Amino acid sequence: MDHFVDLQLLPDPEFPASQLMNALFAKLHRGLVAAQCDDIGMGFPGVHAKGLGTVLRMHGSLSRLAGLMASPWLQGMRDHVQTSAVLPVPATGVRYRVVSRVQAKSSPDRERRRLMRRQGLDAAQALARIPDTAAEVLDLPYLQVSSQSTAQKFRLFIRHGSLQDAPTKGTFTPYALSPTATIPWF
Repeated sequence: MDHFVDLQLLPDPEFPASQLMNALFAKLHRGLVAAQCDDIGMGFPGVHAKGLGTVLRMHGSLSRLAGLMASPWLQGMRDHVQTSAVLPVPATGVRYRVVSRVQAKSSPDRERRRLMRRQGLDAAQALARIPDTAAEVLDLPYLQVSSQSTAQKFRLFIRHGSLQDAPTKGTFTPYALSPTATIPWF
């Protein structure tokens, strides 16, 4: 994680930044899957309570990032994105943070059906154990993602963890997120 690439969304009168970020992320995800990457992480330096901002920053080694950027994964987005060169992480002023996916238990009905299957309960018993008020609502920024396997759309909630003084090594998912590995934060 000694290098990075910034992907800055360009203003577009026809598309809101959130829609462009969703499209950029979908392309990145497909590119990471095609390249079989588990060593590229991402963060959103402009993240705020209402959204992820307009910059997606990828972190990795020089060779891995250069290889990914040389592949055609950005095809169709180049008019909407300004990319930086593959740059070294600054030598000073860097901290680290985990950027991870968070999944909410937002469907009590689905949880009740699972409980009924696993424990042989009837609907009334499952409702008593898991009321409708048990729905978890996340107040985190998210990306709208379409599943390649099921074609269903879902929200991919992203949590930027607290800042740390030392990096933690680990692997990243095909979404360039990790529950434990950190990325440089500057």
